[in-house]
Amino acid sequence: MVAIAPTDTEIIVIGSGIGGLTCAAMLARYGFEVVVCESHSIAGGAAHGFERDGFSFDSGPSLYSGLSYSPSANPLRQVLDAIGEKLPCITYDTWGCCLPEGDFDTSVGASQFGEVLARLRGAAAVAEWQQLQRIMEPYAKAATALPSLALRFDLGAVFTLGKFAPAFLQSAGEAIALAGPFSKIMDKNVKDPFVRNWLNLLCFLLSGLPADGTIAAEVAFMFADWYRPNAVLDYPIGGSAALVNALVRGLDRHGGQLLLNSHVAEVLVENNRAAGVRLRSGKIIRSHKAVVSNASVWDTLKLLPETSVPQRFRQQRQATPECDSFMHLHLGIDAAGVRSDLACHYIFVKDWEMGVSPPQNVVLVSIPSLLDPDLAPPGKHVIHAYTPGNEPYDLWQKLDRTSEEYKLQKQARAEVMWEALERIIPNIRSRCEVTLVGTPLTHERFLRRHRGSYGPGIRAGSGLFPGPTTPLAGLFCCGDSTFPGIGLPAVAASGAIAANTIAPLDKHLQLIREVIS
Repeated sequence: MVAIAPTDTEIIVIGSGIGGLTCAAMLARYGFEVVVCESHSIAGGAAHGFERDGFSFDSGPSLYSGLSYSPSANPLRQVLDAIGEKLPCITYDTWGCCLPEGDFDTSVGASQFGEVLARLRGAAAVAEWQQLQRIMEPYAKAATALPSLALRFDLGAVFTLGKFAPAFLQSAGEAIALAGPFSKIMDKNVKDPFVRNWLNLLCFLLSGLPADGTIAAEVAFMFADWYRPNAVLDYPIGGSAALVNALVRGLDRHGGQLLLNSHVAEVLVENNRAAGVRLRSGKIIRSHKAVVSNASVWDTLKLLPETSVPQRFRQQRQATPECDSFMHLHLGIDAAGVRSDLACHYIFVKDWEMGVSPPQNVVLVSIPSLLDPDLAPPGKHVIHAYTPGNEPYDLWQKLDRTSEEYKLQKQARAEVMWEALERIIPNIRSRCEVTLVGTPLTHERFLRRHRGSYGPGIRAGSGLFPGPTTPLAGLFCCGDSTFPGIGLPAVAASGAIAANTIAPLDKHLQLIREVIS
């Protein structure tokens, strides 16, 4: 049944990415009337799923952890607990590496990576890694001491964070370092070239930036979750669409409404306050309480009347540095005769000397039908290969998507992904039944992403992600352009923080007692 847009509500959320859905579901749980306006025909933003010829694809992320158990330090799991939603997951612990040193498998957990290092680099590298694990323990405790569900950006935080403050203060020294770049910790404690390359790669996958641009808190959180005894990774049964559907169900159960194919053209401003939105169709929806933008920082500015925010604010936000975009290969293949020991995920690096962020050097591969066979027809596999936030938009911005030049460039720029895939499944091209190539223009068009960007490239130590509030009364923000930044756990945290900031303090404290205490 098609949802009918109301003429007014308490709160409007622009965009149904994970940050927007998280914020909306939490606000509905707090008892607000909430309407989510989504431009696309599918909810989920960069995390949405889609189908082609019986194959179910993840459009974006497919590497998850901390979702299969509670209590969890993962803000996304905390939000699902708050809205009362289950998310059945398959757990596993191993992924594959196709690196200049060779092809091998590695695992999350406290010890297995040490075995890899022993083979590749020897005892000195193992000792260095083990020492780093010990060094990261207090940082990990500090990074997970304050649950995201307790955070809000107003004076009420004094009360919501009160019971967690003692544990946090015990790690106060480490907490200060968490705001700086991870490279400060790495440079002091890690000398082995391979370990340094590995850590830079993990930082890039977390934030879109290497270690000197990634805040130490993100890496500490990863160490807390990945490099601990009995750690596992998770894959939601049904793929990323199942995660999106869980948030949509929570929104619906608590009385919220999702409007698809509802492109917001403008935020309405009346009496110096965000008062609603005008859709591209011309329909106006008014909000009595707030408008929350889950769009990127640059796309949010496009929605605001020119004089609605101070020019200095507009200029500062417009100047936010951006990460590059993506190339994607979505494949449906015949799996007959494919080796049985494939991993669900692979990391491919061509040349460490180039660094982890230059274009065409790093590729990620996901084969989720190895874990969830229902994502593909019998005897088939779904594959998603992508270059993670390192494809320059400038190479594409002047191309016509219908032109022969565009098609040829798609083929050429996809070659590095084919190269990675052929390391994993030889002659894979002959197996393909579905082949879809995505570019920065695809990102820009379907995800409404400014220049197809992965998100803000704010370097640790040179800038901070802003909080959810803005100079325009009634306008809030969430998503990867707000604190704590890029990545699924981060955008879920941002959505929860925005919702908490809007919610009355007494209701926020009640939620903490019910969900966290």
